[in-house]
Amino acid sequence: MGGIIRVERIDDGAAVRVWLGEGEPVRFHAIWLRDNAFDPETRAAGNGQKLLTIADIPEETAIAEAAVDPAGDLEIVFHPDGKRCAFPAHWLAGHVYDRALPCEPGWIDPSRRLWTGDLGSNRPDILYSEAVANRRALGAWLADFRAHGFATMRDGPVEAGAIERVAALFGYIRETNYGRWFDVRTEVAPTNLAYTGLGLQAHTDNPYRDPVPTIQILYCLENSVAGGESAVVDGFMAARRLRDDHPDDFDLLSRHCARFEYSGASGVDLRARRPVIELAPDGELRAIRFNNRSSSALLDVPYDEVPGYYAAYRRFAAIIDDPAMAVTFRLEPGACFLVDNTRVLHARTAFSSTGARWLQGCYADMDGLLSTLSVLEAETREAAE
Repeated sequence: MGGIIRVERIDDGAAVRVWLGEGEPVRFHAIWLRDNAFDPETRAAGNGQKLLTIADIPEETAIAEAAVDPAGDLEIVFHPDGKRCAFPAHWLAGHVYDRALPCEPGWIDPSRRLWTGDLGSNRPDILYSEAVANRRALGAWLADFRAHGFATMRDGPVEAGAIERVAALFGYIRETNYGRWFDVRTEVAPTNLAYTGLGLQAHTDNPYRDPVPTIQILYCLENSVAGGESAVVDGFMAARRLRDDHPDDFDLLSRHCARFEYSGASGVDLRARRPVIELAPDGELRAIRFNNRSSSALLDVPYDEVPGYYAAYRRFAAIIDDPAMAVTFRLEPGACFLVDNTRVLHARTAFSSTGARWLQGCYADMDGLLSTLSVLEAETREAAE
């Protein structure tokens, strides 16, 4: 973008109005600008962290002078301390808050791409060797994962523990009571139904944790059984369908907390209280928790609303179970898939007792992936300049 065209001081210095290019002007408050200043007394030069607390900023902070400097950036002199600060035009353009904010319950960040089973073979996918050797390709794959909430990888090492190498491409494993990683195959006395040949309804993992692991990886080492196909469902798309077709049901599942628990192993008793459909205070759809195997008794829904709540839960489950919602694929040895465990539900079909199906799983967190992606995107921008 170009520089700032014009600036004017408004509301007796409580704010400024700025023309960023040819579009409509936007406003910035004096206190907001002072809090976000870049000068070395406000931010540490090495890491960008703030050196001041809010109490260090005068309560009567206002804008004494506002001008456009020769570079086209905003220059402010603050009252009462006379501090002079510059704000780059490109930074202001990327941090505009003077705009209409979403307010409809269940709104979804526009960077998210909703999908159904039609996505099919167009799902985000990469070869393991390419992800290891090509940082630009890895960045594009991670960006697709961020948008879709899941991705697949093929032709990785067929050896136990290779899943750790996948996690290390973007972040860190979160160790739980299941260990750093765990085997998913049949057991004689399973501590979890995942360790059987039963089909599993589409679900999010570990809703009984608070916070839940935000990424799950499942890595295939052996798969010679009949059946056992993997499937993923976009929980945000399911919630959108519920909201559009049955808004009262959406309201019930987002307004009241469900309860989840797991105590299937010795020394473990995990419990959480969260809504099935979780919204941010401004209505943004933030997370889905759906796992009937781990649901416990409802205690937080008023008596008169319990029948309606169960009806809403049934309708939401029917949407999730709709075959048209699922992308289905078969994992071969050396292949894996990642899911955003706060958004995308995963499932598998039942499989036979002949042959072998051996997957390893682990959990990671979204902050590590998004940090890696941000670095990779910055590298791509710098290479293009």
